[in-house]
Amino acid sequence: MTDQAPMSVTQPVFVLDPARTALIVVDMQNDFVREGAPLEVPDARATVPQQLQLLDFWRRRGLPVIFTKFIAGPRPTLMWKWSPVLGPPTRCCWPGVRRFYADAQEELECTDVIHELRPLPGEAIIEKYAYDAFFNTNLPDRLRALDVDGVVITGTVTQICVDETARGAFTHGFKAMTVSDAVSSYAPDLHAATLKNLEMKFGRVASTAEVLQEMGAAATVRSPVSREED
Repeated sequence: MTDQAPMSVTQPVFVLDPARTALIVVDMQNDFVREGAPLEVPDARATVPQQLQLLDFWRRRGLPVIFTKFIAGPRPTLMWKWSPVLGPPTRCCWPGVRRFYADAQEELECTDVIHELRPLPGEAIIEKYAYDAFFNTNLPDRLRALDVDGVVITGTVTQICVDETARGAFTHGFKAMTVSDAVSSYAPDLHAATLKNLEMKFGRVASTAEVLQEMGAAATVRSPVSREED
């Protein structure tokens, strides 16, 4: 028998500080998102409105926004065993490769972030050769230099690069919030299982509306009401 009260199931394991939280948009690039892309994730296009809402919130407040891009080639890696289209002749996600996408009706650089979410000048773009945006990149140091201790994660694919990036954040000591309706997968069962597992041991999971409500409410509490001097 113990006299310690059980933790409420509704109590979050951590609360994000808006002033110290970055938004990370994972791999929303042409070769994953556009119609007819070699590694197309059709559901990724449905998350664009939610990601725009989050981007608008962060940008209006001058908070850090970071995009990641998966890069492949020219040399084979173990990853090619599971995704042969990374190699020739398709060369998925190779810098400098342009291809035609049905929904855009034009030829585009295959590694670029989709134009709907185009990064603004000054917003960082992290190029990675692995699933995890924290692995062998300067992302951890960049976040610490910005005095960031928490990240909100959107993008694709839920059970691959999003999952690995959320785990990477945890491993490097950052509080990670994965946005359930702003991440996407081609496998609904793996999408659901991944979010459940992330919430169980690696961070928090919340909807776009819940993230905006929490961040907005916290920012209001932290920001004093400005008054003109008499």
